[in-house]
Amino acid sequence: MSTLEFLPLLKAPDSWPTWLVGAIAMLALAALDVAGALAAKQWAATSHVAPLLLGAAAFLLLFWVYASALQYAELALVTMGWIVVLQVGLLLIDRFHFGVELAPGKWVAAVIILVAQGYLLLGPSGTAEEPVAAGPQIVAEARDAA
Repeated sequence: MSTLEFLPLLKAPDSWPTWLVGAIAMLALAALDVAGALAAKQWAATSHVAPLLLGAAAFLLLFWVYASALQYAELALVTMGWIVVLQVGLLLIDRFHFGVELAPGKWVAAVIILVAQGYLLLGPSGTAEEPVAAGPQIVAEARDAA
């Protein structure tokens, strides 16, 4: 075991479709990002060490999940999906937890941006290749070379 293998990447069951693994990873990344952001907000407000440690742990776990997700999907796909889920979650948290009222025009702008990001994720890529073909192949080649 090399020094870099003390924490192996997460593995999904072989029976799970790639799109499901990617979707779960995107949701997990957004949840960890929100947890870290809320911990940072709490630490800034109170200066207690517990939120600092929880936030740091959330972001370290986020990095591990992110690296693990790249075995199954491309970098751009995982990142864009994570951002879309994160944006929706933050808008809902601001609205229902913190009572932030956005003007109707801002909600329309948010919906347009989310639709555009959805198109970037799900729209045609312009090539005949599968959108997730390159990511796992690169990881497997790097692993074989080591």
